[in-house]
Amino acid sequence: MSRPEGALPAGLDEPVFAEPWQAEAFAMTVALHDKGLFSWSEWADALSAQVKKPGAASDGHDYYEHWLAALETLLVAKGVAGKSDVDSLAAAWERAAHATPHGKPILLENDPGIGEG
Repeated sequence: MSRPEGALPAGLDEPVFAEPWQAEAFAMTVALHDKGLFSWSEWADALSAQVKKPGAASDGHDYYEHWLAALETLLVAKGVAGKSDVDSLAAAWERAAHATPHGKPILLENDPGIGEG
Protein backbone atom coordinates (compact mmCIF):
# COMPACT_ATOMS: atom_id res chain seq x y z
CA MET A 1 0.00 0.00 0.00
CA SER A 2 1.43 3.37 -0.93
CA ARG A 3 0.82 6.66 0.78
CA PRO A 4 -0.71 9.62 -1.04
CA GLU A 5 1.78 11.98 -2.66
CA GLY A 6 2.87 14.67 -0.21
CA ALA A 7 1.70 12.71 2.84
CA LEU A 8 4.17 12.20 5.66
CA PRO A 9 5.27 8.66 6.54
CA ALA A 10 3.49 7.05 9.48
CA GLY A 11 4.61 8.57 12.79
CA LEU A 12 5.84 11.79 11.21
CA ASP A 13 2.62 13.75 11.45
CA GLU A 14 3.79 15.72 14.49
CA PRO A 15 5.91 18.87 14.17
CA VAL A 16 9.64 18.18 14.26
CA PHE A 17 10.23 21.16 16.55
CA ALA A 18 8.03 21.96 19.52
CA GLU A 19 9.10 25.62 19.59
CA PRO A 20 10.42 28.04 16.93
CA TRP A 21 13.68 28.58 18.85
CA GLN A 22 14.46 24.87 18.46
CA ALA A 23 14.24 25.14 14.67
CA GLU A 24 16.40 28.26 14.78
CA ALA A 25 19.06 26.55 16.93
CA PHE A 26 19.03 23.61 14.53
CA ALA A 27 19.38 25.90 11.51
CA MET A 28 22.21 27.89 13.12
CA THR A 29 24.08 24.68 13.85
CA VAL A 30 23.76 23.45 10.27
CA ALA A 31 24.78 26.87 8.89
CA LEU A 32 27.84 27.10 11.15
CA HIS A 33 28.89 23.58 10.16
CA ASP A 34 28.41 24.47 6.48
CA LYS A 35 30.67 27.51 7.02
CA GLY A 36 33.35 25.17 8.39
CA LEU A 37 33.27 26.28 12.02
CA PHE A 38 33.18 22.68 13.25
CA SER A 39 32.97 19.13 11.92
CA TRP A 40 30.03 16.82 12.53
CA SER A 41 32.19 14.70 14.82
CA GLU A 42 33.02 17.80 16.89
CA TRP A 43 29.30 18.59 17.00
CA ALA A 44 28.40 15.04 18.03
CA ASP A 45 30.99 15.14 20.81
CA ALA A 46 29.71 18.50 22.10
CA LEU A 47 26.06 17.42 22.01
CA SER A 48 26.83 14.05 23.57
CA ALA A 49 28.67 15.74 26.44
CA GLN A 50 25.62 17.91 27.14
CA VAL A 51 23.08 15.08 26.94
CA LYS A 52 25.17 12.92 29.31
CA LYS A 53 25.32 15.59 32.02
CA PRO A 54 23.58 14.76 35.30
CA GLY A 55 20.01 15.98 35.42
CA ALA A 56 19.18 15.34 31.77
CA ALA A 57 15.56 14.30 31.34
CA SER A 58 15.17 10.58 30.73
CA ASP A 59 12.30 11.25 28.31
CA GLY A 60 14.41 13.67 26.25
CA HIS A 61 12.07 16.67 26.57
CA ASP A 62 15.11 18.87 27.22
CA TYR A 63 17.00 17.69 24.12
CA TYR A 64 17.05 21.08 22.41
CA GLU A 65 18.19 22.78 25.61
CA HIS A 66 21.20 20.46 25.43
CA TRP A 67 21.48 21.22 21.71
CA LEU A 68 21.67 24.94 22.45
CA ALA A 69 24.17 24.43 25.27
CA ALA A 70 26.37 22.38 22.91
CA LEU A 71 26.22 25.13 20.30
CA GLU A 72 27.12 27.78 22.88
CA THR A 73 30.03 25.61 24.09
CA LEU A 74 31.37 25.27 20.55
CA LEU A 75 31.06 29.02 19.92
CA VAL A 76 33.19 29.67 22.98
CA ALA A 77 35.66 26.85 22.22
CA LYS A 78 36.16 28.08 18.65
CA GLY A 79 36.70 31.67 19.79
CA VAL A 80 33.61 32.99 18.00
CA ALA A 81 32.28 34.49 21.21
CA GLY A 82 33.45 34.68 24.79
CA LYS A 83 31.48 32.84 27.46
CA SER A 84 30.46 36.13 29.07
CA ASP A 85 29.21 37.38 25.68
CA VAL A 86 27.14 34.24 25.16
CA ASP A 87 25.80 34.40 28.72
CA SER A 88 24.95 38.11 28.44
CA LEU A 89 23.13 37.64 25.16
CA ALA A 90 21.21 34.63 26.50
CA ALA A 91 20.16 36.67 29.54
CA ALA A 92 19.03 39.54 27.30
CA TRP A 93 16.86 37.18 25.25
CA GLU A 94 15.41 35.74 28.45
CA ARG A 95 14.50 39.21 29.73
CA ALA A 96 13.04 40.10 26.33
CA ALA A 97 10.92 36.93 26.39
CA HIS A 98 9.52 37.81 29.81
CA ALA A 99 8.82 41.39 28.72
CA THR A 100 7.03 40.41 25.50
CA PRO A 101 3.23 40.14 25.57
CA HIS A 102 1.87 36.65 24.92
CA GLY A 103 1.42 35.95 21.23
CA LYS A 104 3.82 38.67 20.07
CA PRO A 105 7.23 37.97 18.52
CA ILE A 106 10.10 38.06 20.96
CA LEU A 107 12.51 40.78 19.88
CA LEU A 108 15.79 41.62 21.56
CA GLU A 109 14.66 45.26 21.56
CA ASN A 110 12.02 44.19 24.14
CA ASP A 111 14.78 43.56 26.68
CA PRO A 112 14.17 46.08 29.47
CA GLY A 113 17.87 45.81 30.33
CA ILE A 114 19.05 47.34 27.04
CA GLY A 115 21.14 50.36 27.83
CA GLU A 116 22.03 49.13 31.30
CA GLY A 117 25.64 48.46 31.78
